[in-house]
Amino acid sequence: MTRTRIRVAGAAALAGATLLALSGCGKADMTKQGSPFQAAGGQRSVTLSVQTWVGAQANVAVAKYLLEHELKYHVDTVQVDEIPAWDALSQGRVDAILEDWGHPDQEQRYVKDKKTITAGGGNGVTGHIGWWVPKYWADKHPDVTDWKNLNKYADQLRTSESGSKGQLMDGSPSYVTNDKALVKNLKLDFEVVFAGSEAAQITQIQQFAKQKKPFLTYWYEPQWLFNQVPMVEVKLPKYTDACAEKGKEDPESIDCAYPTTPLQKFFNTEFAQGGSDAAAFLKNFHWTKEDQNEVSEMIASKGMSADEAGKAWVEKHPEVWKKWLPKK
Repeated sequence: MTRTRIRVAGAAALAGATLLALSGCGKADMTKQGSPFQAAGGQRSVTLSVQTWVGAQANVAVAKYLLEHELKYHVDTVQVDEIPAWDALSQGRVDAILEDWGHPDQEQRYVKDKKTITAGGGNGVTGHIGWWVPKYWADKHPDVTDWKNLNKYADQLRTSESGSKGQLMDGSPSYVTNDKALVKNLKLDFEVVFAGSEAAQITQIQQFAKQKKPFLTYWYEPQWLFNQVPMVEVKLPKYTDACAEKGKEDPESIDCAYPTTPLQKFFNTEFAQGGSDAAAFLKNFHWTKEDQNEVSEMIASKGMSADEAGKAWVEKHPEVWKKWLPKK
């Protein structure tokens, strides 16, 4: 998306992760500061950015485990919001982002113009953001899956937070989304209400589902929650490049669906060009939606720490990750 996005504060913190709060959009010059993550004694070290949604945590959990146990690196993890993560990557505060949903402005600035960030290729997962309703409700009201009929159901979707309008539930206010513009431009009788985080949004969806209540939510794929709460996507006006270009110039003009996005990796250029085993390994990191959802569900639903989930997946799927290891 740009995670025009989704994805919300992670359902579970990475065990043992070092959290670094970065605020602002790169105004502070951190390039001359010593990194708090520098390993002592020349130890080989990698710092990975952990985006705030559980799918991104799953990527890092597996990469971290393999870097530590197969390649013998010291790995630090840093939780940063989407835009500040690009600034940190450019400045060398982190070495890699393993899941980006599309930030064209940052790509232009750092990859094409400054060349301080290098594209690392896709991570193998294709992401899609949209609006979703529970299948049990869509089965009773099939026309609700067309946006043109949403106002018909606004009354059923009212909550104390949305007042006299229907509720469109979003996750974290930090996500870059088009939802407020879509509600306005499509003339929908809805209010965007933020759950606060991905974890809070998941909890709310589970509560609605337990009570078989209707809901309309901003959501996305891949996501393990579909295994527990089947949902059906609401068809929004078709995405077009022209709509996206218009929205780039004026985000408030967006009036079409979210794109389908092959999720990308990005590396600090110095790290990418340094010839390390870690850089080669992360460039090779490439798995499927099913792989990611398996790890995500272990973290978010089964009570496992990220380290535990990463280890469990690695032990189960050597045929996948052995292809990522640098050739000797």
